[in-house]
Amino acid sequence: MRAINDAGYTTPTPVQAQAIPLVLAGGDLLAGAQTGTGKTAGFTLPLLHLLNAKPLENQRNGSPRCLILTPTRELAAQVEESVQTYGKYLQLSSMVMFGGVNINPQIKSLRGKIDILVSTPGRLLDHIGQKTLDLSAVEILVLDEADRMLDMGFIRDIKKILALLPKKRQNLLFSATFSDEIKNLSDGLLNNPGFVEVARRNTTSELVEQTVHMIPQKLKSYLLIHLIKHNDWKQVLVFTRTKHGANRLAEKLCKDDIPAMAIHGNKSQSARTKALAQFKDGSLPVLVATDIAARGLDIELLPHVVNFELPNVPEDYVHRIGRTGRAGSNGAAISLVDNEEIEHLKNIERLIKTQIPRVTLESFVPPTHIPPEAPREPRPQHGQRRHSNTTAKT
Repeated sequence: MRAINDAGYTTPTPVQAQAIPLVLAGGDLLAGAQTGTGKTAGFTLPLLHLLNAKPLENQRNGSPRCLILTPTRELAAQVEESVQTYGKYLQLSSMVMFGGVNINPQIKSLRGKIDILVSTPGRLLDHIGQKTLDLSAVEILVLDEADRMLDMGFIRDIKKILALLPKKRQNLLFSATFSDEIKNLSDGLLNNPGFVEVARRNTTSELVEQTVHMIPQKLKSYLLIHLIKHNDWKQVLVFTRTKHGANRLAEKLCKDDIPAMAIHGNKSQSARTKALAQFKDGSLPVLVATDIAARGLDIELLPHVVNFELPNVPEDYVHRIGRTGRAGSNGAAISLVDNEEIEHLKNIERLIKTQIPRVTLESFVPPTHIPPEAPREPRPQHGQRRHSNTTAKT
């Protein structure tokens, strides 16, 4: 409960209210839910409780008790961050791994004890092939966004992985759609499952004015500063993709005499509570947040939301801007988009069935000289094993 309170949750979402009791009961689950519905907490919270309530004696190294499969590296990292956030007071360890990065740090981490492993199918099979991973102790299997995994051609990989798991286990399958392929997969995987379905949230409020500013990444902070000062904004929630990006942006705003604070998983609870309190009472005009840090954040009459970077998952855009334009009040959602983010923008517009107006500000004059950014903080190698009673490092 402490971790839930820390995350700012007060009321469960529909998928959480339905899924959590079913998972805690130990049965299989088939859930129709999309990103932005709270589905990740819907399975991470109960599985953390189940694993913590039944510690495993003589646990072997490199032998996870819970396996969570996701279709993409971005989702894998996001799910593992949720595990860290909700399990930070528990003596449980977690690890994330995916392809496209050096496999050796992952192999090294697998030499230790792991309770929860989050992975993409391909990289998991790489480790199976190298005999660096043992799946014989898996008690809980989660297939997250199973329809996307099938769309991406992972069905053979999934079947290979299923064949390596213990026959006796709890299975949780989450999918946005229920195609014939998903039905066939669930029929062969799930045993008398509970069923949960939550309506897709892919619309935005008409009370939210959405705009896009096409601008190079290196100029985004300058445009944001101009928007805040020129329009005299008093309360702005800004979203970044990464924790380090949130820190850098908050520091830059402060240097330009705009009070700002960042909230994310690496911040202490006291710092997070202080930032939220000041933002809500109006003494802090700008709050910079990552998606997961902003979950459960409820601010009445929030006038402005800025996407400093577009999210990888289109539904997250809807979730972000849904924080403004509430309770009959008008709101504004401003997205700063670099050319490299065009594909993300197209996916968002396809989801909400709306072309977001592009806006050019004549009042904004970019600086003639842009000083080089300070070197970014080094990120740990993906695959580094982490303990949930410590602060997450990615």
